[in-house]
Amino acid sequence: MDMAEHLLESVVSWAILLFEYVGVAVIVAAGVQGVWRYVRRDPLTRLTLAKGLSLGLEFKLGSEILRTVIVREFKEIGLVGAIILLRAALTVLIHWEIKNEERGAVKLPTE
Repeated sequence: MDMAEHLLESVVSWAILLFEYVGVAVIVAAGVQGVWRYVRRDPLTRLTLAKGLSLGLEFKLGSEILRTVIVREFKEIGLVGAIILLRAALTVLIHWEIKNEERGAVKLPTE
């Protein structure tokens, strides 16, 4: 049983790292793309940036959910729970902004 537990911890730890790195990479890529679109005065800059941030936060949220598998103390569970709530709230806010931007994008005149 000890070996199976160690294997699970190792797999989850690597998955957490992978999700964290992918989340950071997506957020950085979305930020760079957002700056580029802003410089070009693209009217869909906010929408594109919000979608990229949302995707990056989904990966980060996934890593926090995986982190709950390997926590050992009640204090850690509280901290991980607070981080999950914060990231979930950010994701909801970004999705709300995406929905509003998409409504606004539909109203943009076509050239």
